[in-house]
Amino acid sequence: MIATTTVRALALSLAFAGAAFAQPADAPSTAPAAAAEPNRGSSTPIPEGATSVEMKANAAGSAVATGAGAVTAGQTIDVIKPTVPGLDLTPDRMENGRWYNADGIPVPNIQDGVVDYATFSGYRRYHAECHVCHGPDGEGSTYAPALKDSVTHRIDYYQYQEAVASGIQNVNNAANQVMPAFGTNRNVWCYVDDIYVYLLARGTEAIPRGRPADKADKSEEFAAQEASCMEG
Repeated sequence: MIATTTVRALALSLAFAGAAFAQPADAPSTAPAAAAEPNRGSSTPIPEGATSVEMKANAAGSAVATGAGAVTAGQTIDVIKPTVPGLDLTPDRMENGRWYNADGIPVPNIQDGVVDYATFSGYRRYHAECHVCHGPDGEGSTYAPALKDSVTHRIDYYQYQEAVASGIQNVNNAANQVMPAFGTNRNVWCYVDDIYVYLLARGTEAIPRGRPADKADKSEEFAAQEASCMEG
């Protein structure tokens, strides 16, 4: 070869480490020249009796309190949505059982810890076909890069598709990177969008490492498209 950002609210302030979404120093810059204000969702009440509350915001901006300790009930924090430079992560419509943004790019849709089926499918397919080289959970290895970082900081959706379809050969004095082409491998290409949204979810920390704990059901539309691709 894809949202969860941890924010910690204290009694009177919210600390946000901007480096959490910073582009790696060795990666080409894809961010706009002027830094944009973080993509903020709606304010979320702090539970009664908490001294600090850890909130987790997914790609859609919803949040769940995952820990508490004792603050004034009713205090609020701003939930900060994960971002990818140049990519709108907001689910706009579903087609063939998969979620897409307004530009037709596949995106994860994770609500209250429940991942959409395509993201779960991507988890399964990634670990069946990709993790041997690229490491479990998109984390990378000594042999191949961390794809969760590639799709969030280095390449866009179309570059990702091209790399999967045609492979990559980068052999020189400084590097020896060879990725085979998977455009004719139906076990990969029929799920190329699923793997992408799984990697986006991992790269934006919408989901933790490991098998997603809860998932949406496979829709009839997803099953029909899957069968058509695999049998065609």
